[in-house]
Amino acid sequence: MQSLAEAYVHPAGVAWPRLIVDGDRPVGFLMAFFDIDWRADGTLFRSGLWRLNIAADEQGRGYGRFAVESVAAEIRRRGGKQLYVTWHPGPNGPEGFYLGLGFRPDGETSEGETVGVLELEGPEES
Repeated sequence: MQSLAEAYVHPAGVAWPRLIVDGDRPVGFLMAFFDIDWRADGTLFRSGLWRLNIAADEQGRGYGRFAVESVAAEIRRRGGKQLYVTWHPGPNGPEGFYLGLGFRPDGETSEGETVGVLELEGPEES
């Protein structure tokens, strides 16, 4: 509920909440963001993955990869060239997942989280 509330307090088109389903089974949730003012002064805008939650018993089945690829395709469709994400560092965090998908830490942190970026090359896959 918190994610949906957050999605609708931003201007239209900024937040992109999506339920991840397999057939008729919900398996996860993602929320992306588009063109958020990263520095709050109008000098740097970014798009990326705000939240990604896959049910514990559904992890390791490709749903997370599908979610990230879906966000990447939407960012490309909107003309973006980079996908950003943040994660909590530590042995039980998602760092290995994101690094395995090609994200690289960009040297920044945000509220104690690692900032990662995935370079998006080429046109949207169809």
